[in-house]
Amino acid sequence: MEENRARRVVEQLRGRNVFAHLKLPYAGLTQYGIRVVMPDGREAVWDNDGTAGLEAQVMRDGVLVGFVPSIPGSESFTDEQIVDAIAAADYDQPIGRSSPSANRRPTPPPPPPSLAQRLRTTFGG
Repeated sequence: MEENRARRVVEQLRGRNVFAHLKLPYAGLTQYGIRVVMPDGREAVWDNDGTAGLEAQVMRDGVLVGFVPSIPGSESFTDEQIVDAIAAADYDQPIGRSSPSANRRPTPPPPPPSLAQRLRTTFGG
């Protein structure tokens, strides 16, 4: 996305109370992106990779936790259509999540340590 367009989209998103910011290009790229910050600490980075379609990577503390796949036809979206797509995106559904096999149950987490185990660990007993 070129800089002026990204700035217009960020401004329109902010007008809709979306916490959006301009994402500067990486070294060697000329494409700007849009960063949307969510209340739970995740961030969605829209179109900063130089591809034609509109898509986002959802990150938490620098780790990929989900993504919004490329939206068909988005390479010819108007600014308003881009704003609508970003504002309406469902960031809570990670794509490509692996599921347990049909015949296996997921392994439950281990039980928390007892008070005696914690005291032994803390005081070296």
